[in-house]
Amino acid sequence: MEPEQAAERGRVIGLGGVFFKSAENKRLEAWYRENLGLRGGAGACEFQWRSHDRPEIERTTAWCVFPAGASYFEPSPAPFMINYIVDDLDAILEKLARAAVRIDPKREDHDYGRFAWIFDPDGNKIELWEPRG
Repeated sequence: MEPEQAAERGRVIGLGGVFFKSAENKRLEAWYRENLGLRGGAGACEFQWRSHDRPEIERTTAWCVFPAGASYFEPSPAPFMINYIVDDLDAILEKLARAAVRIDPKREDHDYGRFAWIFDPDGNKIELWEPRG
C-alpha cells in the first residue's frame, strides 16, 4: 500500500443501508413493494452494486422498515438510521475519537463484517460497517 493510501484509511466508501421506523411497517413495506418495486424478505431489500474504484468487489446496500417500537436505533430518538460502509473500522474510530465524536462502546463481529456505532451532533445514531474481504 502506498503511504498516501495508508493515510487515507478510515473513511466512508459507500452507503451500506437505510433503515427507518413506521407505526404501520407492514403496510409501508407493501406500499414500497407495490409502487416502487422494492422486493425482499422480512421487510427488507438489498441493492447490489460495484464500486468504480474496485469493480471486482460486489457491495450491498440494505433498505428496511422497522416496527415503530424497534429498539435497534436506541438511544437515538430518530426514526431512521444510516449505515455507512467504511474501509477500516479501527482507523475511522480512532479518527472520530480524536475529534471527540460520541462513540458507542458496543461492537459486533459477524462473518459478513464488523460493526460500530457513532452519534452525530443531533444525536442520530449512525452505523459503521467494515465488510469482510
